[in-house]
Parts: sequence; structure tokens; C-alpha cells
Amino acid sequence: MEQRVLGRTGRRVGVVGLGAWQLGADWGQVSEDDAVATLSAAVGDGVTFIDTADVYGDGRSEQIVGRFAKAHPDLTVATKMGRRMDQVPENYVMANFRAWNERSRRNLGVDTVDLVQLHCPPTPVYSSDAVFDALDTLVAEEKIAAYGVSVETCEEALTAIARPGVATVQIILNAFRLKPLERVLPAAREAGVGIIARVPLASGLLSGRYDENTTFAPDDHRTFNRHGESFDVGETFSGVDFRTGLEAVRRLAPLVPEGATMAQFALRWILDQPGVSVVIPGARNPAQAAANAAAAALPSLPPETLQSVRDVYDELIRPQVHDRW
Repeated sequence: MEQRVLGRTGRRVGVVGLGAWQLGADWGQVSEDDAVATLSAAVGDGVTFIDTADVYGDGRSEQIVGRFAKAHPDLTVATKMGRRMDQVPENYVMANFRAWNERSRRNLGVDTVDLVQLHCPPTPVYSSDAVFDALDTLVAEEKIAAYGVSVETCEEALTAIARPGVATVQIILNAFRLKPLERVLPAAREAGVGIIARVPLASGLLSGRYDENTTFAPDDHRTFNRHGESFDVGETFSGVDFRTGLEAVRRLAPLVPEGATMAQFALRWILDQPGVSVVIPGARNPAQAAANAAAAALPSLPPETLQSVRDVYDELIRPQVHDRW
């Protein structure tokens, strides 16, 4: 698999990683055996970057990933912190950082976490010198090797990129979320900050497997957060109305190269955007993990295809999401 440098971490990672939210919670039930089989399939096909968080299954995802990673020392494991308490600026202080980090290190079974990301904190946090001084302290103490941020908005990303210690920015980027292409990716390239593209399949919409009759389990965020009831609605279907997303997928379907799936096409589109370090699709089973990894081997998409994706976005998706995030 193609390798790219993960921003200021200096680490090289496979361009397709694995998002481990599904292995913890909020996507229906995934057994530990299935989770380990999924991790094994991903790594067997060249994945070297795994992204988790302390709140995915209240630590379950970290624990499963940590046990797996012990046998795979070449993996880069990133986690996130900040959503175990109310998301208010006054909670983003050193004492909490230490507690959150200690718990993640225990869950992962490591002395030093490869990459810790603030998990979509309130916007004022990005402008707090004290927050980043605290993160620098954790690096100096070798509790974390590097830190980054996971953001909701492009403006948050730009504020973070200007911070000299920020190694990576994780942001929603997919064929339904083009705004980061305008300023965020160019700024990250110039600063040497890595871009981790999350929600690459718009919560599965861009897999092409859903239709108007598709339903999801009650404990799946695509049921309980469809209108932002539990967290930012942009995390579910990228904030796109489900029916609109289905129509957009139908228009994109003719663009999919022969022999590829809609999901692989969607991942390849992200990898073709200059500045992307790694894309982190989730997977609930080995077949999904293997199919996602295979997207890295697809040829780059031609310019006319990239333009067609933008045309569909401009007509159907832009009015719903472009000015919100």
C-alpha cells in the first residue's frame, strides 16, 4: 500500500487506515472476535494506522485495539480525548488531560500514545494557549508522542493548523463534504500538518448499499442521531438528508470504474485530494476492511470524473452542508 507521511508526527502510514468507532459502539453490536478479525484483515492488506477514541464503547475500542497492537508493533495507533465530560472550555485543563491520557494509556497498554487528538472540542479551545501548553507538556513527559485535533468546522481546522505543535487535523472529507478543499488542505500542506480524512463514506451512504427502505438498529447513530439528537449531526451522513444522499449516490454511480465498488470509488476520490495523509473508513467485518484497503490500489481518478463529483455536490449537497461546517 502507498505510504504517506502523517504530518508533523514524521511517521509513514498506509494511505488507507481503519477507523475503530464501529469496534466500540454506536454502529450496532460487533463481537470482540469479529473486531479482532476485522483488525487482522485490515493489517494483512497494508493498513498501518488505526484511529480510536476513549469514548468508543467507553474504552472498549481502545482495549481491543491495544491488545491487537501488542502483536503488531509497526502500527500507529491514534486515540482521542475530551468527550468523557461536558464539552465546555473550562474542562480542557491539564488535570483532565492527565486523567484522560492515563486511562487511554491503560486501555491501550502503552507507556506513550502515538497520537492523541482533542475530540471535537468547543471552538474556544482552539484559541487557548494553556490548552496547547498542556499538550506540549504531555509530549515532553513522553506520555504522548504527538498531538492533533479532530474538528467539526473548517475554521477550527485553520486555527489549529496555525499552532506549531499540532501534528495532524482530523476532518470530515468526502464527496459530500468538499469545503475542506478550499482552504484547509492547502493550509495543512503549507504547514506540514497531516490530514486524517474521517467519515469518508458519509456513514455508509457512499457505499451505495442503501435505499429508501434501509433501516438501522436502535443503537446505531444513523437511527438515534439522524437529526443531531446526541452529537453534531454532521457526524451522521455528513449532515446530508438521507434521501438527498441516496439521489446523489445514484448520480455518482456511473462514475465508478469498472471492477470497483462505490465505496472504493469514494475512498479513491479522497486519496486523490492533495494534502490527505490517510483516510480512515470504518469496518465491521473482515470483508469490509479488505475492500476498503483495496481502494488504495485503484488508479487515480481522471480530471473529468473529479469535476463530475463536484457537479453533483454543487447541485444537491452544497445547499445543505457547505456553509454549516
